[in-house]
Amino acid sequence: MKLLVVGASYRTAPVATLEQLAVGPADLTRTLDRLVAQPYVTEAVIVSTCNRVEVYAAVSGFHGGLGDICAVLAEQAGCQPAALANHLYVHFDAAAVDHVFRVAAGLDSMVVGEAQILGQLRDAYHSATGADTAGRLLHELMQQALRVGKRAHAETGIDRAGQSVVTAALELAAGHLDGDLAGRPALVVGAGAMGSLGVATLSRLGAGPLTVTNRGTDRAVRLAEAYGAGATPMAELTTVLSTVDIVVAATAAAEAVLTREVVTRALARRGPDRGPLVLLDLAVPRDVEAGVAELPGVEVIDIDRMAALLADGPAATDAAAVERIVVGEVDAFLTWLRGADVAPTVAALRGRADDVVGAELRRLAQRRPDLTDDQRAEVARTVHRVVQRLLHQPTVRVRQLAAEPGGDQYAALLRELFDLQVPQTSPVDNVPDIGAGDPAPPFGLADAAPPFGLADVPPPVGLADVPPSTRSADVPPIGGER
Repeated sequence: MKLLVVGASYRTAPVATLEQLAVGPADLTRTLDRLVAQPYVTEAVIVSTCNRVEVYAAVSGFHGGLGDICAVLAEQAGCQPAALANHLYVHFDAAAVDHVFRVAAGLDSMVVGEAQILGQLRDAYHSATGADTAGRLLHELMQQALRVGKRAHAETGIDRAGQSVVTAALELAAGHLDGDLAGRPALVVGAGAMGSLGVATLSRLGAGPLTVTNRGTDRAVRLAEAYGAGATPMAELTTVLSTVDIVVAATAAAEAVLTREVVTRALARRGPDRGPLVLLDLAVPRDVEAGVAELPGVEVIDIDRMAALLADGPAATDAAAVERIVVGEVDAFLTWLRGADVAPTVAALRGRADDVVGAELRRLAQRRPDLTDDQRAEVARTVHRVVQRLLHQPTVRVRQLAAEPGGDQYAALLRELFDLQVPQTSPVDNVPDIGAGDPAPPFGLADAAPPFGLADVPPPVGLADVPPSTRSADVPPIGGER
């Protein structure tokens, strides 16, 4: 079993493509089920944010798994797989572990160092757990990725440079409003995680009065009350829009909420002397209809524009420190995984030896019925000691060799030499939550190790039409997650 990551992000795809690929809460379980129903996919986690849509999967074959995942993504996007090829990146085995850990550490985010991605990864992991599509490989990978992300933020200064996507967007918005948001009336459309972050950030920056609107009015009221803001029904959107200078739009709606018609009516009521109306569209699919940006007196800042405008990244020393953490953690994970791969094989070998010893002792009992119980017991102890001594050094050595690159070959060789049948492990139940102060221990599921290694990576045959993703070191570190 191998690990495969297939996805698209702000680095490789425009917002329009990410909109097509986006997997909303209503479709998440169905899409996960669709993935694991494919011939080569046995486990799946989907990460879908405003900046990326990625599938983390355990697959039985590289090319087959890639084809299966691309087919499901194309079905989700409503297009042919070939139409997505130029926007997808693929990571396999060791490179996949590296990518997931970099994402968790914030190194691959639009706003480098932002911590919001950790919550998004945790949500994706829990969704896969609830849908029963995460098995032992992805349970362990996701647990460790969350731990690595927390370690990166706890042990480095990446947070000093990193910021949330909301903060970055509001900094851009301030440039259109005389550089200061204090005292500016503001509206937040959406009361989910991003909307809550928008209200909190606007409140901290002194914007006000603040208003929250949401399709579910009760949720908007609760969020508004927590920050001393006002709440209004979505039906009053045009009215409240005419009274504000800045809007943070972050809903999970399938269609645009701020349509050209709604914004045009609000501008007519707002008057021409109020200055620009700044709309921050942080949703995927987009909350602001495409034609709104053409209206006079409106500034629209969406994910595409943020990627083009933001250029500041974390201090080089902080980013380098996180890079070192990720490199070390990837090596540790791969070493553990190679060692874990051999454990079921060693257990099967010892089980085979026990079966052979048991059969020979039964045969001895039939041939020599004259032996006393004490004599039979002594013979049994002697034979078991001999077998244990013969197996001790080889099994210790194969565990050591298996922890080295290419070590999975030794487990495979043992299985071939002794014709061992290694059973698949059962799924993990009751996966613990990883709270901010309760990180998972390193490799906490090693007592039931998955039977797969990461050394045998096939050449990327057939990937000419699917370009690999660029590492953040190759691209200016801009932007963030939703």
